[in-house]
Formats: sequence, C-alpha cells, structure tokens
Amino acid sequence: MDQGDGVSGPFTVELLMEENKMADEIFDIVDENGQPTGERVTRSQAHANGVRHRTAHIWVLRENGDKTEVLLQKRALNKDSFPGRYDTSSAGHIQAGDEPLESAIRELSEELGLQVVPEDLHFAGTFPIQYEKEFHGKPFKDNEIAFVYVYDEEAGIDDITIQEEELDGVEWFELEEVYRACQPPRDEKFCVPMGGLEIVRRYVKERKRRFDSVFSCMCIGVLIGITIGAAFGVINYRIGTWMTVGMMLGLIGGFVASRTIRREVPAKSERGDGE
Repeated sequence: MDQGDGVSGPFTVELLMEENKMADEIFDIVDENGQPTGERVTRSQAHANGVRHRTAHIWVLRENGDKTEVLLQKRALNKDSFPGRYDTSSAGHIQAGDEPLESAIRELSEELGLQVVPEDLHFAGTFPIQYEKEFHGKPFKDNEIAFVYVYDEEAGIDDITIQEEELDGVEWFELEEVYRACQPPRDEKFCVPMGGLEIVRRYVKERKRRFDSVFSCMCIGVLIGITIGAAFGVINYRIGTWMTVGMMLGLIGGFVASRTIRREVPAKSERGDGE
C-alpha cells in the first residue's frame, strides 16, 4: 500500500524507524579540508541541503595469492541511500565532537563486530563525496569529506558479526575487479566511491613497493656482509666463521635500513589539514 512518502511494502515501517533514530544525529560542519568550522547540523538537514560534514571509511583487505581482496558490505534495503548495493567495508558519519580515528574504530565494532585498536588502522587519506540523488522517493544531497583507513589484519567471514539493521551481508571481492566494475558505465551492484577506491589502490601499491624495498635491503645487506666476511676469513684462515658473521651483520644492517623504508608517511594528517 502506498504510504504517500514514496515507500511501500514491508520496508516502510523499518525505514521510518531508521529515519527517526538517525534524525537527531548531530554533525560538525567542515571546510573543504575536513576541518570543523565550529558550526553543527543535524543529519536530516545535512542530507536535505547538502551541508558538508565528515565520514569515516574503513577498508578491510586481505591477500589471496597474488591478488588483493576487499571485504564489501551489502547495504540493508532500508538504508536512506543506495539500498541493497555493495559498499565500502565499513563506513559511517563522524558525530559532532568526535575524531575520525575513534569513529572508524566504533564503526568497525558496530557494523562488523571487529574489535580493533588504533594501531590496527592505517590512515590512507581523505577525499570528497558530493552528489544529488533520489532514494525512496525523497531527494538526497550528500556533501562529505571521507577519512579513509585500511585494516589489513587477519579477518575471516567467521570473525564478523554484521549489524543486521545496517547490513544484509558481507562478501570478499578482488580489489581490481571492483575497480573495473566501478568504471563508467558503473555496475549498479556496487556503490563504492571511486575516490576511496583510488586511495586504497595507491595504498596497496605503496605497501608492495615498501615490501620489495625491504626485501632488496635485506638481500643487499646479506650479500655485502658475506663478501666482507669472506675477505676477513681469507686473511684469518677462518673463512666459514667470518662469512657467517658477515651474513648475520649484513642481515641486521639490511633490517635496520629497511625500517626507514617501511615507515608509513600518510599524504595527509588524520585531521585532513595536510600537516
């Protein structure tokens, strides 16, 4: 039966309850860098008028052979935007007064049941989202700055407990498959934001580059150590001992050198101010 608000069928009551629950949420209004301006807005006002606010997006990744896979959530049919589509692993609005990192930790816990600490999340950058669409017969204006985090600790489907009022399920996809599917013309099965995909793909490439650099440093260190050890061994007639010592010292030296390469330096700070 038509309820007069563009929603019919079994989802009407659930949608209205969800709208009432979320209408009182308060967000910080932010500038183009994601910095709070000191003003605040309700969720309903933000989406009705396109007022810029902040969100936290968390991407759960895993390696499967030589492929990187991403866990995507299937949005519940009563969501106020993109119902029933596959989206970022976990995402949510940042409440007024909260920080992006604490919001990311909370979203992972609430939506996926994953209990993490700040050290488990890697900040990867920010990107803007802005569009106007109609959902459930109502206009929806989104204008947000998304803070992107990557969670790449071991996590299987059995470790996840979904928030049923928010999600219909989760599924692993190959990252590059999702990226191709979201190119024009976009596969309507996905509503993953391209800005987030681009940031995560850069993160994965940088992680691989760091790993390759670490491996190279270790190999070079060992090679140099063995060479120097062999030279000392010839002089002292104990080539085996000195080669072993050189190899160990080279391994340690390579490891120390690799620590500098492995250190993560995000493109922007968590506050999104580029400092």
